[in-house]
Amino acid sequence: MVRAVREAAAEDFGRGRNGRGSVSVSWYAFALEYLEARWGQVAAKTRAETNDALCSISVAMLGRARGRPDDELLRRALRNWAFVMPRPDPRTTPTEVRLALDWVARASRPLDDRLDPVVMRGVLQALRLKRDGTVAAAETQRRKRMTLVNSVRYAIELGRLRADPLAGISWRITETVQQVDPRVVVNPVQARNLLRAVSYIGGWERARGRRLVGLFAGMYYAGLRPAEAVAVTLADCVLPTAGWGSVVLHATRPSVGRKWTDSGRNHDLRGLKNRPPRDTRTVPIPPELVSLWRESIDAFGTADDGRLFFNEKGGIVGSSTYDRAWREARELALPPDLVASPLAVRPYDLRHSALSTWLNAGVDPTEVAERAGNSVEVLMSRYAKCLYGRQALANSRIDVLLDEYS
Repeated sequence: MVRAVREAAAEDFGRGRNGRGSVSVSWYAFALEYLEARWGQVAAKTRAETNDALCSISVAMLGRARGRPDDELLRRALRNWAFVMPRPDPRTTPTEVRLALDWVARASRPLDDRLDPVVMRGVLQALRLKRDGTVAAAETQRRKRMTLVNSVRYAIELGRLRADPLAGISWRITETVQQVDPRVVVNPVQARNLLRAVSYIGGWERARGRRLVGLFAGMYYAGLRPAEAVAVTLADCVLPTAGWGSVVLHATRPSVGRKWTDSGRNHDLRGLKNRPPRDTRTVPIPPELVSLWRESIDAFGTADDGRLFFNEKGGIVGSSTYDRAWREARELALPPDLVASPLAVRPYDLRHSALSTWLNAGVDPTEVAERAGNSVEVLMSRYAKCLYGRQALANSRIDVLLDEYS
């Protein structure tokens, strides 16, 4: 399929010449080839991110041609049929998708057009924006730009480009706010009310919510990322009958979608974020969380592989499942004005609340960063606006000093 697309694109639109006088392949044909080479080397989440970036670049690399499909169809065809592996059987591809991809193959600019600074700047600008035209988060821009850089390097390595089209372009990522919004942070009373509300979701017998109380509690009391909490097993825990316990984290179960995983399942099995493979992180857990996890084990047991939290069939809890339960719990636990506010609007905000609480309790930032799996620099830059306790302490000290001179 890749060869057929490449040859058709070269015949229709490959009038540009590379440095050796041969016909230049189209960007789209090259992107299909690049994806095929890249797919087996990266994790499921990176595959999804590469797909997203290639879709954006491919739309930006389209020339003017008659019969352009609407943008929604173009995006859907590229994301769900073009830039996935293994490639879907053309015989089962919907007609409108097949026609859209045929149009893309004809309309895609030659790869050599990247050497035109105007074209390359247009591509970079496309990577800067979300689909609604607003500026994307800085991290999203970086990920997409890295796909662009890697594809350029691959093209140069294969001799498809005679020079680096990015070398002469001055371009900076548009920085967006990365600090945690203090309005999302819940206090301990609000957190307990929300966890209690979760237990009422779905009725007592089905226990749709009760199964998730410990999962959400792990995000709040231990500062776990959702993908870390989903992966916790009993063998990784020390849960004494009294006092503090601990959990050794070594795996994550990010929800990425079955089209990106080798297993065909929605969840990938990965190591810890920003850590070397097989690295671990030990997190102390307070008595309140120890008690909640012990109660969950007593009520539901563990999954076949020892996971503490699992769905009714024993499978991995999906992000859509716990997101839905959390929305219902917020409506049950919070007054209308807070339901409409950003307060703990996402389960991940429980982790933000945990880290903010630890910092405001006076825990050394190095210790907080170690428990959270962040660097101190990232920790302090993201949670600077949430340090209410430190501001109050500073104000108190200033008052004392001023009182001495009154």
